Amino acid sequence: MKKLHIVILVVIAAAIAGLLSLTKDITTYDSIASARKKEGRYVHLIAKLDRSEPVVYDPVKDPNFLSFYAVDSLGYRTQVVYRNSKPTELEHSDRVVLKGQMKGEVFECREILLKCPSKYKDDPNQQLKQVSPAAVPTSQLN
Repeated sequence: MKKLHIVILVVIAAAIAGLLSLTKDITTYDSIASARKKEGRYVHLIAKLDRSEPVVYDPVKDPNFLSFYAVDSLGYRTQVVYRNSKPTELEHSDRVVLKGQMKGEVFECREILLKCPSKYKDDPNQQLKQVSPAAVPTSQLN
């Protein structure tokens, strides 16, 4: 075998190893029920904060412990434990994306993404104000 062939085989093997290492981060969105079946595997959940249960966070006692309950769109519910500081708008968020893994009946979360579409919606009570041309500087009219 020529040295060129050996180099090409090593490059191909390295490329395959690199692609396989990237696939561990590729996940789909799962329900809580399917995440329970995939216990220990890294998954993404889309859920809502269960407002009937308290959010447990005491920054004085342990600033890196947050616990709350989440409900998915199918109605399944789980306790979520997040070992980091609490996101500021958690209670006001419409939906949350939770990245982590199930351990028994508890979802061990590594990352929380908040979805707050209400911040980006137009206020229906707000009316558009008309600006008279006299109020606009002539340099902006051109």
